[in-house]
Amino acid sequence: MRLLVLGGTVFLGRHVVEAALALGHDVTILHRGVHGAGLFEGRVTRLAGDRDDDVPALRGLRFDAVIDCSGYTPQQVRRTADALGLGGPAADEPHMVFVSSLSAYGRFEPGRVYDESTPLADGDTGYGPLKARAEEEVAAATSGRATLVRPGLIVGPHDPTGRFTYWPMRVARGGEVLAPGRPARPVQWIDVRDLAAWCVTLAETRAKGAFNAIGPRVPMSDLLAACREATGSDARFTWVPDDLLLVLGVVPWTGLPLWLPESDPAFGGMMLADLARARAAGLRTRDMRETIADTLAWARAPREPAFDASKLVATLPPEREAEILAGVGRESAAGGAAS
Repeated sequence: MRLLVLGGTVFLGRHVVEAALALGHDVTILHRGVHGAGLFEGRVTRLAGDRDDDVPALRGLRFDAVIDCSGYTPQQVRRTADALGLGGPAADEPHMVFVSSLSAYGRFEPGRVYDESTPLADGDTGYGPLKARAEEEVAAATSGRATLVRPGLIVGPHDPTGRFTYWPMRVARGGEVLAPGRPARPVQWIDVRDLAAWCVTLAETRAKGAFNAIGPRVPMSDLLAACREATGSDARFTWVPDDLLLVLGVVPWTGLPLWLPESDPAFGGMMLADLARARAAGLRTRDMRETIADTLAWARAPREPAFDASKLVATLPPEREAEILAGVGRESAAGGAAS
């Protein structure tokens, strides 16, 4: 298969390229040339282009499939579709796999499981709405023949955000660990390698329609226990309720990754995505212990010279975590004395 990967040098894209090459596909990547200059040397065809402008490098080229790992706005999608000449007969144009996001839904009611029939976000500003509008542009350019992949939190080696990575690294330090919300609170993520392999499968099979690309729901307590098992640390977990964390100024999702207050009217149910349709289309996810171990090994290894640290999120600093835990301990002691 002649495959074009839009992106391909940072996180998901580089894993998509690896998966496609492992299967013997002929891979071309289009990227800005900012990152990954030495990646896949001699193994792929490289094209330079910034999708915020025209992409003449694509004009006149023919591919069997395109996997778009870097499209964030409808304008970027439209320019790419024009350059590739999309809009013709299905047999004459490449199959498009567009990586969107669960954020395209825009609203996640507390306690409610949602599937691909959930309405998309309104508007044209912000990450989720722009992904929704980009999806619509893809659908229009391909007459609805494309694959729309909606991942949740993507995790694993080469993650530039440090979100999931926070937990294996924090638990590895041991001691008392601030654990957010209820121990049984469900969380979801997807290993980047599983997502990448599945994107290639979707391109090969020319699947159509939208799919929630996410792993099974797991109690947060199970994730932290698996991190402790993988690291062999002496970590012990102090569970702090959502409301108190908010009062203390902890930022959901980034301050403590994978934490969203369950009562939040807009995002409380974000990690309740249904994955039945993706499973039926071939998505397979690995055991979380493998993801934890591999993420930890990558995080402890020296960084590549061109590693992009600009996307690292501001997780809770150790000193602030210690302050919160000390305060919670004092309140618990006072409550015990009063009783």
